[in-house]
Amino acid sequence: MTTGIHHVTGITANVQANVDFYAGFLGLRLVKRTGGYEDAEQLHLFYGDAAGSPGSLVSFLVWENGGRGRVGHGQVAEIGFAVPTASIGDWITRAMDARVQVEGPKREFGETVLRLKDPDNLTIKLVGSDRPAVAPLHDPIAPTRLHSVAVLSEKPIETAEFLTRFGYQDGPAEGAVQRMISDNDVIDVRDAAGFVPSVPGAGILDHVAFRAPDADVLRQMRLNLKEIDGITNVHDRKYFLSLYVREPAGTLIEYATDAPGVTVDEPLVQLGQTLFVPERDADRAHDLKVMLPQFALPGEEKFPVRDLPFIHRFHRPEDPDGSTIILLHGTGGDESDLMPLAHRINPRSTLLGVRGRSTEEGINRWFRRFDAVTYDQGDIRAEAKAFVAFIDGAVSGYGLDVDRLSFLGYSNGANLLGAVMQLHFGVVRQAVLLRSVQALEEPEEGDATDTRVLMLNGADDPFGQMAPALEQALRANGARLESRTLAAGHELTSEDVEIAQGWLRNTPAFASD
Repeated sequence: MTTGIHHVTGITANVQANVDFYAGFLGLRLVKRTGGYEDAEQLHLFYGDAAGSPGSLVSFLVWENGGRGRVGHGQVAEIGFAVPTASIGDWITRAMDARVQVEGPKREFGETVLRLKDPDNLTIKLVGSDRPAVAPLHDPIAPTRLHSVAVLSEKPIETAEFLTRFGYQDGPAEGAVQRMISDNDVIDVRDAAGFVPSVPGAGILDHVAFRAPDADVLRQMRLNLKEIDGITNVHDRKYFLSLYVREPAGTLIEYATDAPGVTVDEPLVQLGQTLFVPERDADRAHDLKVMLPQFALPGEEKFPVRDLPFIHRFHRPEDPDGSTIILLHGTGGDESDLMPLAHRINPRSTLLGVRGRSTEEGINRWFRRFDAVTYDQGDIRAEAKAFVAFIDGAVSGYGLDVDRLSFLGYSNGANLLGAVMQLHFGVVRQAVLLRSVQALEEPEEGDATDTRVLMLNGADDPFGQMAPALEQALRANGARLESRTLAAGHELTSEDVEIAQGWLRNTPAFASD
């Protein structure tokens, strides 16, 4: 019966660095890019051998600029790849040349081992083992298959016993590590009693998946484990059927079928080239493709990320027209939220989404507030000043054309834009403010005659009564402002897109189109 590891899944906070390491440095093939099945707004990448064979796969959920997790018991702690035994010296040289942190070589269980750190500080183990690849990669020293994972457990005996359900048997032990052996690979169960528990987040391995020969065996396993709290039903992940269960010490385990495999929606020669989204999200596929982070494969042109005061992300269209729209999300949003809306306004604009730095009970905002309509004035001014520094850095660092620059903000993001236009004259010269209010208690006077503003308010917006004060202040400083009230509340509608699109087309930033 087929046994062993199907794949291992981790979480990365930097998609480009992740691709550079796994597809570039390690030489694995990117075999699949898809929106996540639990959250389609989360990019999911799969790397493996030349055919994406089960037993070679490592995948990553992309939490771009996400919070860090913590290594601890109840989790997979490291991934081991088998590499040709004679290549260990070459891997040391490659790591030194690439400035990848490397430890070793050392001997473990009779094998030569190197440990590396990936860009998220995950431990990657290269094990000298002449196990053949199912579908060899072009690089002669590239990993051939998954060799092992290490599991940190505060109940190592129970964990090891649980793994026998998936075809593993007791192997040798070294120190605090009990090795479990399958037909194709090993699991090292490390006694982590007294260690801290793990915390999910970037830089953490989320789970290990074991191979199920077919759907019947998978469903029988579901019946065998039915008494275990938290076991899931069988899920259709398109590339395999699977279920999830936690072993006694808490590590998340998936049981996944080999079939139908990664070639079910892409031919072998084109694996990893197309971004797919789950079928249930097909009606928003276009929006998701705009929201999900972009990256370059080895050999493709890369766009360096500048170190600026705010977390940010670009969406670069295939046929850019030279214009850029800078996006400021509403409360609880992030840098990708407004990208679909802005893309509908102008599909050829480069989009630069920015994330607010203030947080309130874990949600993103642009400045602090004391209650729903009382704002921290000092924080508004400080964040407005920081945002101006961000714009200056983005213009110089990314070569943005200031004459073709527009801003679009929603709710709290629009409020910050309004404050910037009243505190730092001439920085924001063209802006669309969606459901904005006057956040400043003492707006400043200045020359805003070169500023064009479109304000779109909701007739039923509970905060709408605070919008006229912002209109008056901007007009008093000479801004050319158009204000429209829509049959809407605080939420956005298709009419917002239509009006903003028509207005922007008649502004200097788009006049040359």
